[in-house]
Amino acid sequence: MTTEKDYVVPEVWQQKEDLGGTWGSINQPTAGARYQQKLPVGGNPLQLYSLATPNGVKVGIMLEELLALGYQGAKYDAHLIDIGKGDQFSSGFVEINPNSKIPALVDQSLTPHISIFESGAILLYLAEKFGTLLPEDITNRTKCLSWLFWQVGSAPYLGGGFGHFYKYAPMPIEYCIDRFTMEAKRQLDVLNQHFKNNQYICGDQYTIADIAIFPWYGGVVLNKVYEAARFLDVKSYPSLIRWANEVAQREAVQKGMLVTQKES
Repeated sequence: MTTEKDYVVPEVWQQKEDLGGTWGSINQPTAGARYQQKLPVGGNPLQLYSLATPNGVKVGIMLEELLALGYQGAKYDAHLIDIGKGDQFSSGFVEINPNSKIPALVDQSLTPHISIFESGAILLYLAEKFGTLLPEDITNRTKCLSWLFWQVGSAPYLGGGFGHFYKYAPMPIEYCIDRFTMEAKRQLDVLNQHFKNNQYICGDQYTIADIAIFPWYGGVVLNKVYEAARFLDVKSYPSLIRWANEVAQREAVQKGMLVTQKES
């Protein structure tokens, strides 16, 4: 592998056998199924296919919140998709999510069954299906959706940017770490300033926006994600930490974080 100073950008990029790092041998520049295998299916109305990553736990938390609110139609079967082993590239998984990313959900209470992928879309689908955890009035609903899509657009810089180069890259690259650390801290400050005047994302109402944001940003400031709390100086975001601790204490959140967790 070349160093930063030795690298010359080629005219046309060519795939290497192994890019190095944690995910270098898994990722490929092509889509579609790599092998044939059906997905397991349980008997509950909802079928969740995921892994307990910051992105993967969102739907588990949502489902546990729905069950805590008494919605029996939210009963689900959870199936582990081990992305380190390439489970996301099976024909069965690609059929319900052509993008081969977790999480994915199948609602088999309807005929034909509905498959939903992308965590933000799944949270919105479930909130609308059950009529909860999403404000009804236009002002707060719009605010909630703005923050939901803020998370969808911002988290790749935190995860695929900062998290990757800080935690998973085969070598530390100063420019990459500096670039994405600056953006990660900016995002943490966006939330910290918001929570100075708001208990939750939408004022005093807990919503799908909190569920979407917590696993990533709550995980970082509580040092559960990337083990980078000291590096990021998270103590400088006290309002964000207050919110993260409050959400972390919810029983449904604690249960949802364990859904599709690999055995150690």
